[in-house]
Amino acid sequence: MNQMSELFSGTKEVDERFSFDEGALESYLRQHVESFGGGLQVRQFKGGQSNPTYALRDDNGKEYVLRRKPPGKLLPSAHAVDREYKVITALHEHTDVPAPKTYCLCEDESVIGTMFYVMDLVDGRIIWDQTLPDIPKSERAKYFDAMNDVIARLHNADYKAIGLEDFGKPGNYVTRQVSRWSKQYKLSETEKIEEMDRLMEWLPENVPETDETTVIHGDYRMDNMVFHPTEPRVVAVLDWELSTLGDPLADFAYHVMSWRLPNSLFRGIGGEDLDALGIPHENEYVAAYCRRTGRERIDNWDYYLAYNMFRIAAILQGIAGRVRDGTAASSHADEQVARIRPIAEFAWAQAEKVIKAG
Repeated sequence: MNQMSELFSGTKEVDERFSFDEGALESYLRQHVESFGGGLQVRQFKGGQSNPTYALRDDNGKEYVLRRKPPGKLLPSAHAVDREYKVITALHEHTDVPAPKTYCLCEDESVIGTMFYVMDLVDGRIIWDQTLPDIPKSERAKYFDAMNDVIARLHNADYKAIGLEDFGKPGNYVTRQVSRWSKQYKLSETEKIEEMDRLMEWLPENVPETDETTVIHGDYRMDNMVFHPTEPRVVAVLDWELSTLGDPLADFAYHVMSWRLPNSLFRGIGGEDLDALGIPHENEYVAAYCRRTGRERIDNWDYYLAYNMFRIAAILQGIAGRVRDGTAASSHADEQVARIRPIAEFAWAQAEKVIKAG
């Protein structure tokens, strides 16, 4: 397996809990992926708490990525790899948003046990530390600007023109999300967190009025994209499981949430000396997005941040539920669970800013 380890950085041997019949997969790929050359080799990526993700390689050296639903008991509407496949395919074929080329969606669970899809493995770098320690200070702002450019492109895309009119419900996005994640949180709840209870009461009563709808990513952050091997350019955005039609400001605020949260909680840059690092401040980053999307400003910003911190705490609680049920796909799941309470505390602190501002 040493050769495979070198070929696929960030991978490991397939975890026994998430193994499958590789022969059955190879047969399926021969039938449904024209470029597949046989001689399948499989590794599992180390991340991916939600949907187990695998690196594939054939005898011709062609590399692919497989994303699947995890086996076992699942929360309602979670792990929607079919939705991921649909949005990635539409964006790749019809927009300038950097999404990987897709090859097939398999809804037949008899092949590997759960639904899956296959897409290109895009060559490049995944950057986990937003302080960019391996990149010269003079170049760091360009990486942030590249991320800003891509999310603006996504939110500027005409979802009707690219065949995604039925990808979600226009309007009332935040209201529906607060309801959804409150229910998911309760289903996965493993301990009492007072701040989460307060947020579940306060958030639905204070939703900003907006009728804006775009395609949103749902989990747009630096480590969910592939940067060019040498340039400050995003060549692929990954992990579209939470994508839908929704409020672009909620999506953007989720991305910018990392300016408020410290690295210990969400790979954030909260509390860092941004000037010393050469990284733009939050207000500069928001202003760049506003220029690219034709806005004068963003109203209700602290609400959107509170909502997103609540949402990520609820998502992490879902991981806690899967740890409890024995279906968590990542060895880091326990670390994620420990972040729920402090992120909930940060979320309520944002809500209190709104309350105090009147």
